Amino acid sequence: MNRELLMLVEAISREKNVERDVVFGAVESALAQATKKLYEGDVDIRVAVDRDSGSYETFRRWHVVPDEAGLQLPDQEILLFEAKEQIPDIEVDDYIEEPVESVPIGRIGAMAAKQVILQKIRDAEREMLLNDFMSRGDKIFVGTVKRMDKGDIIVESGRVEGRLRRGEMIPKENLRNGDRVRAMIMEVDLTLRGAPIILSRSAPEFMIELFRQEVPEIEQGLLEIKSCARDPGSRAKIAVLSHDKRVDPIGTCVGVRGTRVNAVTNELAGERVDIVLWSDDPAQFVIGALAPANVTSIVVDEEKHAMDVVVDEENLAIAIGRGGQNVRLASELTGWKINIMDANESAQKQAEETDKIRTLFMEKLDVDQEIADILFAEGFTSLEEVAYVPIQEMLEIEALDEDTVNELRSRAKDALLTMEIAREESVEEVSQDLRDLDGLNPQLIGKLAEAGVHTRDDLADLAVDELTDITGQSADEAKALIMKAREHWFTSAPATQE
Repeated sequence: MNRELLMLVEAISREKNVERDVVFGAVESALAQATKKLYEGDVDIRVAVDRDSGSYETFRRWHVVPDEAGLQLPDQEILLFEAKEQIPDIEVDDYIEEPVESVPIGRIGAMAAKQVILQKIRDAEREMLLNDFMSRGDKIFVGTVKRMDKGDIIVESGRVEGRLRRGEMIPKENLRNGDRVRAMIMEVDLTLRGAPIILSRSAPEFMIELFRQEVPEIEQGLLEIKSCARDPGSRAKIAVLSHDKRVDPIGTCVGVRGTRVNAVTNELAGERVDIVLWSDDPAQFVIGALAPANVTSIVVDEEKHAMDVVVDEENLAIAIGRGGQNVRLASELTGWKINIMDANESAQKQAEETDKIRTLFMEKLDVDQEIADILFAEGFTSLEEVAYVPIQEMLEIEALDEDTVNELRSRAKDALLTMEIAREESVEEVSQDLRDLDGLNPQLIGKLAEAGVHTRDDLADLAVDELTDITGQSADEAKALIMKAREHWFTSAPATQE
């Protein structure tokens, strides 16, 4: 039987053109798997095959773990103090082995053993091919459509396969067997059998990489694509920056007669691309991102990370785009929440904000409308500003004398203290289950408490727009937080009896 084992190893080694040691490793694994079936528990078995004689020994082994860790896998582990009773100088992460009876090759069947061995070798070959492919550093996978797999497309490049999931395809794109495909390599998942390379044709990174290949100036470092937003197969926006004043970033990406941008568009099923000049001034960046719409004015709200953009009636539809596409892409590109409005809507909103600030000053500072309007006209919009801006700035207001300024500052500080005490009392009412919710910090808890949200269920009952108004978070952040708050509704519900 030992001679038969050596012949089997030699034959497979020649047939598959792999090292004998790889085949021996596969044999040891196959024999270990067969031996484990003789035990009830999930035991750890090691088989050692002599490379010259073909004889082999089998051992059951236990992994030495720290005493304080306890046994997570009782059939495979032993505590350190117990192991030291057998081997005094043994250490954590060592193994204790005990010889056990070896399983003859004949018991599991030569053919069954050969199938296990061949599978191990195929896995080794696959890993070797994959490592060779990934070592090239390619970011774009180029191959041909081989087959469909549960809605995914399997793309083959040489002997390596990638998986293009349905959600990562360009909508309405009809790929068939034999079609040549290019896609972005997003990740490598070795747990997936057959096609471990995960691909995407809809990711913004794919468009960025296509431009990198079409525009040499990007590779040379003269240009940089700062961000990209896509509505795959329909429209996209990229923001570019030139590191050389002699290079026009937009013209360079467009190319002579549009050759460069057209090459990208053709690869992406006709997806139209707007090329925007990146700016470190957020307002200027947003204005450029909303092109071709002309912006009349813009108001930046740093706290909510949002902008109110005013356009005239003629540009309103252009700025919003079909189905809100233009403003949505501009928002994704810039990272700012963009509110498009016409002049009338802007005036109405400003009037509402003015009334809100006027009312705040009149109520909290106990002043009449005239004083409140003077403060607002001088640029004061909060109690903190009244209380803590340098006193000299307030003394420069002609309509206010020194005594009035000091009194206003004193009242503002008292009002802030009263509000802080009330806020702390409100926060104390917040339930522990809400405090423990992942994603909440003391600042957010304070804002929720001020809005009367004191329990996890209170938060779970909110709509996304309600939460964004309270916390100033983005819609995605608010949605994730609400879903987190609702998790216990589905996990703790009692099972119904039939």
